[in-house]
Amino acid sequence: MRLLLIQPPIQDFYDTDIRLQPIGLAFIKGAIRQHLPEVEVVIRDYHHGWGRKTIPVPKELSYLRDYYAHHDKSPFSVFHHYYHFGADFDEIIQDASALKPDLIGISSLFSPYFREALRVARDLKAALNVPVLMGGSHVSALPKSVLSESAVDFVIMGEGEKPMVEFLKEFAAEKNFSQVSNLGWKKNGELVFNEPQDNFEIEDLPEPDLSDLDVQNYLYEKKPLSFVVTSRSCPHRCSFCSVHQTFGFRYRRQSVDKVLSGIQKRYAQGIRVFDFEDDNLTFYKDEMKALCRRLIEIFPQKDVQFVAMNGISYLSLDSELMQLMREAGFTHLNLALVSSDITVRESTKRPHTIPKYLEVVREAQHLGFHIVSYQILGLPNETLDSMIQTLVFNARQPVLMGASMFYMTPNSPIARPFGEMPEADVFKSRLTAMAWETDSFKREDIFTLFIITRILNFLKGLKVNGEAAIEEALTAAKKEQGRNGLGAEILERLLAGEGLFAATAEGLKPVTKFKPGLFFKVWNQLGFIQTQQGQLIQVPLTKGTGNTLPVPLVSGTFN
Repeated sequence: MRLLLIQPPIQDFYDTDIRLQPIGLAFIKGAIRQHLPEVEVVIRDYHHGWGRKTIPVPKELSYLRDYYAHHDKSPFSVFHHYYHFGADFDEIIQDASALKPDLIGISSLFSPYFREALRVARDLKAALNVPVLMGGSHVSALPKSVLSESAVDFVIMGEGEKPMVEFLKEFAAEKNFSQVSNLGWKKNGELVFNEPQDNFEIEDLPEPDLSDLDVQNYLYEKKPLSFVVTSRSCPHRCSFCSVHQTFGFRYRRQSVDKVLSGIQKRYAQGIRVFDFEDDNLTFYKDEMKALCRRLIEIFPQKDVQFVAMNGISYLSLDSELMQLMREAGFTHLNLALVSSDITVRESTKRPHTIPKYLEVVREAQHLGFHIVSYQILGLPNETLDSMIQTLVFNARQPVLMGASMFYMTPNSPIARPFGEMPEADVFKSRLTAMAWETDSFKREDIFTLFIITRILNFLKGLKVNGEAAIEEALTAAKKEQGRNGLGAEILERLLAGEGLFAATAEGLKPVTKFKPGLFFKVWNQLGFIQTQQGQLIQVPLTKGTGNTLPVPLVSGTFN
């Protein structure tokens, strides 16, 4: 029997393809190879390595044309073209048909891309007439919706290794699908959903089988990259997160020896960058310290690099752990602040504190980490003032600011009070859609704050000798060629009250949805900006463009 496992293409205004290595499919192939070696498994990643092409903006997103109006080449650009990332659907039919599979499994990881996954299912069902099974986080969130599709015969909810092994045994023999845990199937036209059960113990999971993936499609700074997953689920209960829908509430971690064994095997295969994709990598600090010490011993030549692009909870970091991570080869530290406002953190059940955050940032800068701090713009329970507070706060820290515009993930805790999401809203559950508005903020506000983070990051990247006024920093930048000079020119015009401009092939054009008044409301609260290197750029009040005074470094609502 031949099983074809597919990662579909996606369609959006942008793509972080390095974050979409199909590690879940590789884990499933590894489990099948261990328990059912007679089953031939082929993984096809139809997302990576196929290029991109521009396609029309879908009608549901047509309201974004006025926001993403220009092909902007300035440092403050957002989005413009809508793309198909990956293989054309006709190419998928042709390639999959040549493989002649007996069963097709399709990964549907992210809800906004469910249409692409279903298009692949429909096309292959029509072309090959073989059973189609779907899994992934979107399926775990909306299993009934997915299984209701005529082209989908089965779904697996939650973790997939054990259910897939059980399913394949039944598929090849008695077809008593009621015995398969976590399975959704159709019985005489009725949808049936079996009870969930625990997956294989994490220590017993085989290594993900990456043999079908071309390492040249997954490069980080021109070096082959591989995902590493050392744990599953997360001990925290952040209301905007959907991780527990797939992995449950039981947080599990692999032993240090097992993690090291997998890293060494992939190192021998030529991998030199390892991205830890855990939802909470450092929760067990002692185990993480032990792992780092072993990595230091095993790779004394320092020819490997470790990153954690999924982010790290700063609450679990201490000085010793960060020093060990740095010595082991971690170069970047992605921290999830979300908000500096204690009321927002409490309402989203985020158990973090600002004093601890500041302690971690200071130590990380001292150790030479490149630090990115992530903020969510537009949480349903947040106000415009609280978002500005977090922007101002992080502008004063030696971090790059990673702003993510909020999107409602189906069936996440924060979404449930709003009821069942219509299909169009599920489709718009993506950062680029800017779909969420409240009485406290509108789309233009979120759009403007998103661009303001680009402006602040531009300034944080300028070279300053100790301390400089904003005028000095921009004058120096204008003398440079390229984006720095262009950015300084556009920012000077914005500060002069002319508005924000996009740099297009036809010259500067106004960004009409950007709100200069909101920009100056933020600007006049800054006082100073701290660059990534710890230098200071002084930002005086701009006369006639705002009436707020600079806030203190830590206000009464921080904690």
